[in-house]
Amino acid sequence: MAQINKPNQYFNTIIYTGNNNQSQTISGVGFQPDWIWIKNSDNTEWHHLMDAVRGDNKFLHTNTTGAESTGNRGNGHNALAFTSDGFSITNATQEDGDLNFGSRLYPTWCWKANGSPSSNTDGTITSSVSVNTDAGFSIVTWTGTGANATVGHGLGVVPKIIIVKNRNVVTNWIVGGSLIEDVGGSTNNYLLLNETAGMDSATTLYASYNTDTIGVKADANINGSGNGMLAYCFAEKKGFSKFGSYVGNGSTDGTFVFTGMKPAFVMAKKSSGTSNWVMSDIARSDVPNANVNDQVLYSNLSNSEESSVGLSIDLVSNGFKIRGNGGDRNTSGATYIYMAFAENPLVGTNGIPATAR
Repeated sequence: MAQINKPNQYFNTIIYTGNNNQSQTISGVGFQPDWIWIKNSDNTEWHHLMDAVRGDNKFLHTNTTGAESTGNRGNGHNALAFTSDGFSITNATQEDGDLNFGSRLYPTWCWKANGSPSSNTDGTITSSVSVNTDAGFSIVTWTGTGANATVGHGLGVVPKIIIVKNRNVVTNWIVGGSLIEDVGGSTNNYLLLNETAGMDSATTLYASYNTDTIGVKADANINGSGNGMLAYCFAEKKGFSKFGSYVGNGSTDGTFVFTGMKPAFVMAKKSSGTSNWVMSDIARSDVPNANVNDQVLYSNLSNSEESSVGLSIDLVSNGFKIRGNGGDRNTSGATYIYMAFAENPLVGTNGIPATAR
């Protein structure tokens, strides 16, 4: 497995400022993103997710179960389009605080896949896939059949995390993958990205996780008949990404999690019980250039950013250290799953990036 030495070629976090609902171009990402996730951190507003496979200006929202919309919440406003170094916002109006309200801050998490999709026939259903095997990330769409099937994901290895959403109807965001299977003990186990519920089990969702395909069943949440389906698939890459679990100890001297790189972004969820999905990143620290970060957002909530000592986390050169004892981060004896993406790989004394273990 190749070591990624420049993580910011594949993932970056930026923060832009709304300009009173006029058109603007957001730059500084460092590459043309293929998936962007935007949240107004100053106000109670929806999360907005757009990707290159579904196309410009097609939004989904992790804090709701709603279907895909064109423009902001389906009103046609706030059209977004990808550019070579970020994205542009046009057709903004005063009512659209979700994406471009004056003087509001908008954290934006950006991933690089491989641009426009290609047809993939590895599964029993033909899928459209934009895949970056170097970064272990693919965006997959297909038309659901309402029956057991397999869908090609393009990664060439078993995905650690898979996030699926039905684009056309009201459904949950279904989180599966080999990490969820390992923690829960079965391919029937899953989490909901839009809910606080702990890990559950169902025989109607995921069937298998393979090097080339995802096995899906008949449920509308995962393979709705005639519906447009979407999956974000992640495989672990040394120096760039880590997907795993840890056990909380309920202390401000919390668990240390080795990732083999300095995380730029960490999202974690208690799998053994109820909690929010906590999102932390280096760009939103309230102490510039400090490791400690207590500024959090939640994928399942539209809430504005919170500063919570109970959810503090240190993002350090080789992983992250839990500093808060809040239940969303560190209940004693509880199991948490996480996904982390790098700012920098861990560098050894010889100046050569080390590898995650």
